[in-house]
Amino acid sequence: MPEPVNTTLTAIPGFQVGHWTDPLAQTGCTVVLCPPEGAVASASFIGPSPATREGVLLSPEKKVERVHALLLTGGSAFGLAAATGVVRVLEERGIGHETAFGRVPIVPAAVIYDLGVGNPRVRPGEIEGEAAARAASSAPVERGQVGAGTGATAGKYLGGGVPGGLGSVCLERSGVRVAALAVVNPVGDVLDERGGVLAGPGTGPVAAAFTPGDVENTTLVAVATEHALTKAECRRLADAAQTALARVIHPSHTAWDGDSAFVLSSAALPPADPLLLGALVQEAVCAAVRDAVRLTRQNLE
Repeated sequence: MPEPVNTTLTAIPGFQVGHWTDPLAQTGCTVVLCPPEGAVASASFIGPSPATREGVLLSPEKKVERVHALLLTGGSAFGLAAATGVVRVLEERGIGHETAFGRVPIVPAAVIYDLGVGNPRVRPGEIEGEAAARAASSAPVERGQVGAGTGATAGKYLGGGVPGGLGSVCLERSGVRVAALAVVNPVGDVLDERGGVLAGPGTGPVAAAFTPGDVENTTLVAVATEHALTKAECRRLADAAQTALARVIHPSHTAWDGDSAFVLSSAALPPADPLLLGALVQEAVCAAVRDAVRLTRQNLE
């Protein structure tokens, strides 16, 4: 039998994905490895409560244009320590930004808050980040309750919530390809293609049910493409990815969310039509979010 077609982020040549998962403690981390020369990258942080590493470096006006990996992780701010393990693997492989005294790997990172789901004392750290980086491959991305999506939940505005997870898709139209990976951990509901509730209680936001600090949330998105982009163009597409979250999550970008979107370009192909590229980014992000909760539900049944 022919191998199934890869319809996840690793369908974009040069990108690899690896997970470290602790199903008992219900946490984990996910690493996206870029091509050895790095990927042009930027990000958008619209959620008011993000926890990130190297986030400022991704602003279009900053000097460094290419990153070598991206870490998405559970463990809240504690989980940012896992980036050190990813850096170690890249340094070992001779990958990084060239400086006078050695190559320095650039690894942005962002976290979700999953401490209230499993064991809050177990968080991804250096060893776990290294394990995820070493596990990275170009095989189809494992999805559902895995990696950074292990302890993710959705629809928490009334308390509790339902499993969220990690999803990934790759879309192609007129020769233009865009892939997205999403870690789905919002306070709001996840909506299906017709606006119906896919995950969550579906009664709308009830802000009086909690006060700031009662719940902590965040949806993380990584978008990858082969088409050449400048750092400023990556930033505009990252903003488009955030707009897509508003289409698929309700309510989105609340005071309790730290939504972060990253765009990575290998620049292996010529630039694509910007309107088509922007549309595909939004479609891919919506599809990846829905993929996460659908795969998680399917695996739990």
